[in-house]
This record gives sequence, structure tokens and C-alpha cells, in this order.
Amino acid sequence: ARERVIRLLKGQESNGGGSTKRGDKLVEEVLSGLELVDLLEIQPADEAIAERLTQIQVFLKEKSAEIDEKFAEKKRKLATGDELTTGVLKVVKVYLAVKRRIQPGDKMAGRHGNKGVVSNILPVEDMPHDANGVPVDIVLNPLGVPSRMNVGQILETHLGMAAKGLGDKIEKMLKEQRTVLELREFLDKIYNKVGGEQEDLDSLTDAEVLALSGNLRAGVPLATPVFDGAEESQIKDLLELAGISRTGQTVLFDGRTGEQFDRPVTVGY
Repeated sequence: ARERVIRLLKGQESNGGGSTKRGDKLVEEVLSGLELVDLLEIQPADEAIAERLTQIQVFLKEKSAEIDEKFAEKKRKLATGDELTTGVLKVVKVYLAVKRRIQPGDKMAGRHGNKGVVSNILPVEDMPHDANGVPVDIVLNPLGVPSRMNVGQILETHLGMAAKGLGDKIEKMLKEQRTVLELREFLDKIYNKVGGEQEDLDSLTDAEVLALSGNLRAGVPLATPVFDGAEESQIKDLLELAGISRTGQTVLFDGRTGEQFDRPVTVGY
């Protein structure tokens, strides 16, 4: 930037400013001995050159402010450190260098300490499916769940099933073009009759209710805190509201033979 300013000022007549006087001829010997700050203070007689210098000055100020802001943000992060939740000593992030397609013999793990080896991979049409023909994504060996006391896994399975079922019901209501009043009543049952925290749905306009319903088509987000989670009765009420058995189990059919399995199976998301 300094060399560019010197090229602009070289040979021009000064109107003062910086270390120059009005009428001084700006030569390279004088300009090369000045710092950038002093060069930008010089007011050339040529208005076009003066305008270019003003633009350069504004650009440099913006860049300087941007750099200062980034520096302040980095300084703040270093000063505050990582805010970890209670009981967490360190967070380790792992990134996959290479992604490969899963195959039999690979080991899989979930977020609840549950793990197992893939024994077989079937075409989607051979997987067990429900009465509507929707296949399951993965079949877990039931011996690996209760023996490891993965209560969180069971809780997530049931809540996930309820969340997806509620989303499907909302999508069906939207496709059938139900009234906004009916949508309000159904959302009120989810959030205020069964849910733990009360939500003020009356303050939403009809357009906002429709927008909210559209966002919930894929499933209603659910969260349950540690040691103060959802009660069993609440989960059963959500399942019932979604049109699913209160047991959380579903009748499945063998994808290869089409025959119904002897007992209902726990299915979730």
C-alpha cells in the first residue's frame, strides 16, 4: 500500500498536510522517507488523486478493524478456555480420514456404550417391515441390550418412535388440509398436555402455526435432561398420541417370506 501511495503522489503538487507545505513539489526522495500514515495525510492539488487516497485510507481502516476484531475473538477464546459441562474433564474430537462402506465383520458402536459386530447385510426388501411396508434400518441382537443395561438406548428408541410418529401424524393432517384450529389442538396436546414445559401456543398466529407444523413433519424434537428425565407415563402418552402402542412395540413381518413374527418387536429411532 505504501509503494502504491508513493506512485500516486510522485510528481504532484501539495496543498499541505503531513510534513509538506502548500505548493511543495512531491518528489520521490521526500516521499520515500515518510511512513504510510504521513503519506496519507498529504493533500495533493489534483482532486482525482486526493479521492484515490481517501479510498485507500478507508479500505485500510476497514481491514485494520477486521484484523483487530479477529485478534480480539482469538484472544477471548484463549482467555476463557473451553466451557465444559459438569463432570467432563476434556473433549476429544475425532475426524474420519477415510470413509468406507460398511461390510460384515465391521464393528459398530452407538452413543450409549452399545457396540457389536455386523453379521450380515441384506437388501432392503429382505429386511423386516411393519404393516405399512416400512422396513427397519438395522436389527440388533436383543442379548446385547439388557445385559449391558443400556437404559439410555431404550429411552432413545421409544422417544424417537414417538417423535417420528407425531411428525407423521402432523404431516397427514397437513395433507388432509385440516383446519388451523385442529392443528393448534394437536400441538397443544403434544407440548402442554403431555410435555414437561408449557408453551404459549395461543400467542402464535395462524401462519406461524402452519409454519411450525411444516417444520415438525419429519418429527417433533424431544429432549430429556439427565436425572430429571421424562416419566414412563409421559412416554406412553406420547406414543398413544402418535397412534402407536403404549408398549412401544410394533408387529413386524419377515421381508423374505411375508410372514408375521410371533411377538411384537421394539422398534424406534
